[in-house]
Amino acid sequence: MNMDDTIYALASAPGRAGVAVLRVSGAAAADALARLTRRDLPQPCVAKLRRLFDAAGTPIDDALVLFFPGPRSYTGEDVVELHLHGGPAVVAAALRALGQVPNCRLAEAGEFTRRAFNNHKLDLAQIEGLADLVAAETEAQRRQALRQAEGAQSLLYDSWRDRLLRALARLEAFIDFPDEDLPEQLIRSIDGEVAALAGEIELHLLDHRGERLRDGLTIAILGAPNAGKSSLLNVLAQREAAIVSERAGTTRDVIEVRLDLGGYPVTVADTAGLRASADEIEREGIARALARARRADVKLLVFDGSLWPAIDNETAKQIDDRALCVVNKADLLKEPEPVAIDGQAVIKVSAKTGRGLDALTRALSTLAAAGLESGADVVVTRARHRQALESCHLALLRAAGAGQPELKAEDLRLAVRELGRITGRVDVEDVLDVIFKEFCIGK
Repeated sequence: MNMDDTIYALASAPGRAGVAVLRVSGAAAADALARLTRRDLPQPCVAKLRRLFDAAGTPIDDALVLFFPGPRSYTGEDVVELHLHGGPAVVAAALRALGQVPNCRLAEAGEFTRRAFNNHKLDLAQIEGLADLVAAETEAQRRQALRQAEGAQSLLYDSWRDRLLRALARLEAFIDFPDEDLPEQLIRSIDGEVAALAGEIELHLLDHRGERLRDGLTIAILGAPNAGKSSLLNVLAQREAAIVSERAGTTRDVIEVRLDLGGYPVTVADTAGLRASADEIEREGIARALARARRADVKLLVFDGSLWPAIDNETAKQIDDRALCVVNKADLLKEPEPVAIDGQAVIKVSAKTGRGLDALTRALSTLAAAGLESGADVVVTRARHRQALESCHLALLRAAGAGQPELKAEDLRLAVRELGRITGRVDVEDVLDVIFKEFCIGK
C-alpha cells in the first residue's frame, strides 16, 4: 500500500442505482478532475455540472463534480467526488478513465479511512464508530455509532489519558529533578488522582450496554411442546420463520430470527419443547434449548392457555428475574383468567387471533431499551476497547500499590499506553511535552 499514490474507488453501493459516487484522493486528484472534465477546477466545496470524458475524448456521462482541497477534506488530502448516473456501464467507464490518469490506482479496502487516520482527521475509535454507523440496523445502533463517530468516546478516553499524562509528568519530575524543590505531598496528590481515575474506569467497565447493543439483545422462547412457541416467533417475525404443526415436538433445533423491536436489535430463538423424551434427537434439542436459556438476556416463557389452570412445571422452573411469562392461546382460556404464575405477572396473548400481541411487543421493547439504551452516556462498544481499559485499570491498581516512585511511573506509562491504543494516540514524547510545559525545567 503506497500512501503517495492517488487512489480512486466507488464510494456508493455497487449495482444499478440512480446515482453513483466515485471518490478520488491524493496529490493527483485535481489533475484527474481536470483531465476528465477538460475544464478548470470548480470552486472548492461547490457542486458543478460537468461532462466527463475518457482519455480518447469519448463522452462518458454528465456528472456533478466536487473538489475538496486538503487538508479540509475527509482524508486530509485533495479529494474529488464524481456524482454520476449509477448504471454499471457508466461507472465502469468512469473507473477506466480514472485508471488512465498518471499516478492513480484503485483504492484498497479501507484505504480512504486509513489516510484520514494517518492525516489526523479521525482516530481509531471514530473510525470504528463510522464502521458501526454504516452497519447499523436499528435506530439505537445508529445513535450509538453516531456518538462514537463524532468523537464522544474519544473525548472521554483522551481526557483520562491527559490526566494520567499530567500525573506522570509530575512524577517524572519528582524522580529526575530532585533539585527543583518539588513538594513532598506531590506523591500523595498523584496517588489520589490515580485512585480517582481507577474508580471511574472500573465503573465504566461495569457497563456492558454498548457491546450488547452492537450484538443485540437475545431472547429465548421456552415452553412445552405445542404451547405455541413457533407461532409466536412467526408473529413477531411477521413471516413463516418456523414450521408450525399440531404434532408435538416439531421443533428440534434452535431457530433464530433477527428483529427490530422499538428501534433495538433483538435475536429471538425458538427452541425445542421442554418435556421428558425417549427420543435421542429430541433430547439433544431440549439440551440445546436449556443451554440457550442460560445464555439468553431474556427468557420468554410460553404456557398453553388451552390447558389452564394447569401449567407446565418444566417451563415454570425457568421463572427468574430474566423471565417474561406469556400465556398463549388466550382465545381458549377458561375463567378465571391467569394474572400471575409463581408470582410472576403474565401477558395473555393469542398468536391465532392477535390478542395481546401489542402488549407483548411493548414489553419486549421495554426490556430491550432497559438492557441496551445508554442515552447520552459514553459506553464501551468493542472487545478491543474493553481489553485496553482492563489493562489500563490493572496498571493503575499496581501503580497505587507501588512503593517506589520509579515502579509507580512505569505502571502509569503502561496505563497511558493502553488508553492510547483505543484511539491510536501512542506517543511517549507527550510526557516530555507536559513536563517542560508545567515545570519550566532548565530555566
